[in-house]
Order: sequence, then C-alpha cells, then structure tokens
Amino acid sequence: MVKETKLYDALGVAPDANDAQLKKAYRLNALKYHPDKNQHNPEASEKFKEISHAYDILSDTQKREIYDRYGEEGLNGAGGADMGGMNGAEALFSQFFGGGAGGFGGMFGGAGGRPSGPRRSRDIVHALRVTLEDLYKGKVAKLALTRTITCQKCSGKGGKEGAVKKCSTCNGSGSVTFQRGMGHIIQQFQTVCHDCKGEGEIIKDKDRCKTCNGKKTISEKKILEVHVDKGMSNGQKITFPEEGDQGPDILPGDVIFVIDEQPHQRFTRKHDDLYYHAKIDLLTALAGGSIAIQHLDNEWLKVDIIPGETIKPGQVKVIEGRGMPSYRLHNNGNLYIEFEVEFPADNFTTPDKLALLETILPPRPELELPADAMVDDVVLQDVDPSQQGRANVRMDEDDDDDEQGGERAQCTSQ
Repeated sequence: MVKETKLYDALGVAPDANDAQLKKAYRLNALKYHPDKNQHNPEASEKFKEISHAYDILSDTQKREIYDRYGEEGLNGAGGADMGGMNGAEALFSQFFGGGAGGFGGMFGGAGGRPSGPRRSRDIVHALRVTLEDLYKGKVAKLALTRTITCQKCSGKGGKEGAVKKCSTCNGSGSVTFQRGMGHIIQQFQTVCHDCKGEGEIIKDKDRCKTCNGKKTISEKKILEVHVDKGMSNGQKITFPEEGDQGPDILPGDVIFVIDEQPHQRFTRKHDDLYYHAKIDLLTALAGGSIAIQHLDNEWLKVDIIPGETIKPGQVKVIEGRGMPSYRLHNNGNLYIEFEVEFPADNFTTPDKLALLETILPPRPELELPADAMVDDVVLQDVDPSQQGRANVRMDEDDDDDEQGGERAQCTSQ
C-alpha cells in the first residue's frame, strides 16, 4: 500500500509499476507535452513539469520508497541550496533527444538548472503540395502562419517594470535540492521548485501583463508569400530565415516549406525529363499519322509519325527540349514518349481482310520441325475467367525463378 498516488497518476501508471513501465510512460508523456511542441498551449508546459517531477521521484528507488511511505510531505522535509547533477527525468529525456544537461528542450540548463544563454527555437517545417504544372510554370502561394512572438506590451517581461521578482526559494534556478538522512546515509534530492513552478521568477497576479497574462509571449498571424520557382523538385526547401517562434532570450528559428510534388495523370518526371505513355492504333504505327499531347502549360503538341517509320510496341522516342525547365537555368530537359500499339478488335480479321493482309505484310516464316519429331496438333483456347488469377500467379512464379536462379532454392533450404 502507498500513502498517495498523485505522482503515479501523473504518469498514468499503477503504484506497482516496474522501472520499464515508468520509463515508457515518461517517454510517451514527455513527447506529448514537451513545451517545444506545444508552444501555444501553456497547460502543456505545466503538465510537462508535473510528469518530469513525478518521474524524478519514482525513477529513484530511495525517493520512491520515501514517497510510498510518507507521500510528497515526506519528500519536502528539507530545502536545499546547491544543485546536484541532472535529475532522473532530465537524464532520461537527454537520452531520448541527444541533449546534455544544457539541452533539455530549453527547460533546464547546466548545473544551475537554467539555460546558460539564449537558445534557438525549433524550425517550423511545412509540406507545400504542388502540381507538376506549378513546377513547370512557377507560382506564388500566400500562406498564413501562426507563430509565437515576444509580447510588445511588456517587452517580454511578463509584467510591469519591477513586478517580476526572482524566486527566493530556488534563487532563480527553477529547481531545488534537499537532503534527507536515512540511517547513516544522507541522500540529496532535486526537484522542480514549487513556489515558481520551475520558472525561476514570480509575478503577482495583479501585476501580470494584461496582453500576455504574464506568459511573456503572444500569438501572431502572418501571411508569407512563397515563391515556387520553375524547375523546383520534390523535397526542395524554401526557407524564410528567422520567421519562426520567438520569445525572451529565444532566437527565432526558420520557417521552411518543403516541396511535395503530387503525382500527375499524364506525365512522369525524372529530374528535368518528362515521360509520356502514348497509345496509338496499328495503322498509325505501321503507316504513320499524328497524335496530340497536352503539355503542362496547356499548349498542345502535334506529334507526327512519318509514314514508313514503323513504331514497335514499347518503343521510346524523344522530343528534345520539351521536358521540365532546369531550376534557375534557361534550358529544358527532354520529353520521352513510350508507345503502346493497340491492335484492332477481333471482327477485323474477316477472311477477305486476312487475304488482303497476305498481300501486304511480309510472308510468314517457315515452320521448322525435326524430321523425326512426333507432332501433336493442339488448339489454343481462351483462359476461363475463374482460372485467370491462377494463370497469372504461375507466370509470375516463372519470372521469379528466372531472376533469382539457384538463389531461391538455396534460401528455401536454410
């Protein structure tokens, strides 16, 4: 039995949770409520401090034993002055995010528990969905951005001049340590200052800035004009330096838009080249003709197939200089066209038309069989629709065998 469950409830675990369960619960909650990810939600910052304090106590075997027997009253039996090293929650969070004592998301600093200098806010990154037409012609997009800025009313102080006082309990560090004797052993513990709730400063309610309510920052909506230049490619970044969140002793980060190129119905892009799949009839493939292609700028390209130039199924031709524009250059890539030849319907092959084809097309090759071969005449039939899937699977398996050779059999035997 434990005296109280407040700290366990903060992490969302049972009082009999083991170390692994505590660590997992803290990690999930820290990711969810970390201030850098919830800069517009003051309640998240308070929740983050609460779960950090809870994990700090419960992750330490001796602290947890005191808490289970006496509750938080037993832990707060003494105040302290000097700080120790990182507390348990801070050390764990550093492992997750690669930071040291000074990199705890800006919430804690070095040995003093506060940042040693101004930190930089995280970059704000947005995916910018664009079409292939946008990247071919270029465009300007106006996008609304909501960011955090320093309150101009109080100049980021949180209250009127002289109203903000350094917390006397923690001496502005945001954390306190205390010692407690356990037999012949003296243990030193560190926790978030309860008086200033880890802020290191105290402002009376009546003296708080009416604009920011003592938070020192406010939200601002700003319109950014994002220029998508011709020839930009998927994943390319458009950066607005120092347009990110700001605050007291916080350097603003960048706002970054990442090009997210959407698939196109007609064209496929590879670097500065475009690829187009064209279907043509058998007569055009054999005797010439024309096809029309609507380009990305809505211009139509009339493509002539010269009579006598036979187009084979799967054959690729090129139109030079009609691909994508090169980024910030004046030349264009190529437009490659892959042809698919569509054959006439079955009713085309009437006896009179077949006879006419005999006079036009090259003669059939002679059938060659060994002189002593046993020959059995067989008839081709259409595959039953219910068996079509089976036929496709068998053909796919044959392809796999051809590609993998003996390697497949070797893998099977292991």
